[in-house]
Amino acid sequence: MTAAARPWTAPLATGPVASSVSLPGSKSMTARALVLSALAEGPSRIERPLRARDTTLMAAALRSLGAAIDTGSAGGAAGDVPGNAGTAAIWTVEPGPLRGPATVDVGLAGTIMRFAPPVAALAEGTVTFDGDPHARNRPLRPIVEALRSLGVVLDSSPEGGLPLVVRGTGMVAGGESVIDASGSSQFVSGLLLSAPRFTKGLVLRHEGPPVPSAPHLRMTTHMLRAAGAVVDESVPDVWSVEPGALRGRTWKIEPDLSGAVPFFAAAMVTGGSVTLAGWPRESWQPVATVIELLTRMGAEVTQDDAGLTVRGTGELHGIDADLSEVSELTPVISALAALAGSPSTLTGVAHIRGHETDRIAALATELSKVGAGIVEHPDGLEITPGPLKAATFETYADHRMAHAAAVIGLAVPGVELSDVACTSKTLPEFPELWAGLVTGS
Repeated sequence: MTAAARPWTAPLATGPVASSVSLPGSKSMTARALVLSALAEGPSRIERPLRARDTTLMAAALRSLGAAIDTGSAGGAAGDVPGNAGTAAIWTVEPGPLRGPATVDVGLAGTIMRFAPPVAALAEGTVTFDGDPHARNRPLRPIVEALRSLGVVLDSSPEGGLPLVVRGTGMVAGGESVIDASGSSQFVSGLLLSAPRFTKGLVLRHEGPPVPSAPHLRMTTHMLRAAGAVVDESVPDVWSVEPGALRGRTWKIEPDLSGAVPFFAAAMVTGGSVTLAGWPRESWQPVATVIELLTRMGAEVTQDDAGLTVRGTGELHGIDADLSEVSELTPVISALAALAGSPSTLTGVAHIRGHETDRIAALATELSKVGAGIVEHPDGLEITPGPLKAATFETYADHRMAHAAAVIGLAVPGVELSDVACTSKTLPEFPELWAGLVTGS
């Protein structure tokens, strides 16, 4: 169930922000750890996962298929991240026989609608998938067709999406399949995560325009190997996973880098400083790409034992950037571009039209509304800063749109978000953490 809409006035910054923030774990890592743990041969622990709508729905989906998942296990209360009530320190997963019948609510989460159907194909019984109304518009056909090519029986909508019914027989033969994953790297990740359990494993070949969000694919293969899978990705656009057992293990979830970027943007807009506490020295997230991007826009970025720190220099630079590897950041980068001292051109993100909303069209509409000059292209935006003004910024049930509006509201009085409750998708505490950052409380 979605949270009730909550209109919200973005707080205006009256000076440089200065804060160290403790944020929940990575949504992407939490989702993958849940799936790999449910498919393993022994129990697993997930330390400092993200507790938000997407991840609790993922846990519920896997629980309905037979895994025993405790999202409030021993140690949770004592080990919670300071200032982050939404994160239990430890979740535990005990795999069980996969079975239906089951009904899965995907919400609006691409991870669930693309990661869970291959798991359901391994179950014995019928599993039905559906979600929020807009979830039916999110692309799913490539993974449906790939599963069919591997012998899985499915019923889908005429468009190849939700509602989806997977008629599992307790096994998937596996083998070779071809997919066009240009719409989402999640099509590849969803198949790879379950592939060790396929009788013949999987050789998956992508044919089509480039696959976006390559760092997410690398995260998938890293985590598969950490669970004991044998994965070969030495040939471009081909992934080979050998059949075999997955090990239960302890997963240590990193702070969510995408979720931190709005807070880093606050440092840049206000000329302040924000440290993401608990950032690891070695990361499975695209930290180098993010650092390079923020530095080009005028930030100073350092890392030490305290964490990853972004400092504003008092200037925001426009940028020409291909965001295909970090497309989740497009809304916040667009907000920074609207506040910058020179124009920006952002490209490589045609696939985000199929995200929680058509993010390119939504950004074009809302940034124009607050006064930026916008030219919309099929794969991105040209953004010319202008005198910005108060407006109601529609959030389209999309957490990233809410983040963009909050960033603009730091410098522009009277920016009203139509709904801030949509941030519960990945960070339920966002309004309170953001207000505390701006006010220094």
